[in-house]
Amino acid sequence: MDGRPRQNPAYRRARHLWAGNCDTSTVLPGPPSNLTHPWGNSETPYDEIGGDPSVRTLVENFYDIIEDESPVLRKMLPADTSGSRQKLYEYLSGWLGGPPLYAEKRGHPKLRMRHLPFAIGDAEAEEWMRCMSKAMTTSGVEAPLSAFLGQKLADLALHMRNQS
Repeated sequence: MDGRPRQNPAYRRARHLWAGNCDTSTVLPGPPSNLTHPWGNSETPYDEIGGDPSVRTLVENFYDIIEDESPVLRKMLPADTSGSRQKLYEYLSGWLGGPPLYAEKRGHPKLRMRHLPFAIGDAEAEEWMRCMSKAMTTSGVEAPLSAFLGQKLADLALHMRNQS
């Protein structure tokens, strides 16, 4: 061993997936010297992505991709995805450093608890990340923000796993 902690194979695949689908070929270890933050020069990722309209666009593209391309994820959603879309938009708004819409309406998100009814293993987490990566590309999210979000969302998606 080289002294580094061993990574879960799904985590390595997730990082590879994100690196391959983002505008950069590697996950950035930190901000380039001309940037203030790892996501760019804006104060928050919310500002860097373009605020409210860009978060809404990202969420709409994400759910459209799920509906068009991902039967695995689609079966976890209600027939009408408008409520799911609204909740993800509200959550991402606050998670990205913008208005904490989800918390104001619903309290703490308790993401893992809310996802326990669904069987989420490596394949489902990777599929979620594939759809989100494609949504980020479709929405025009560019590096270094895409790499930063890729790292953070990969961690989040893998945390939702409840199946081996």
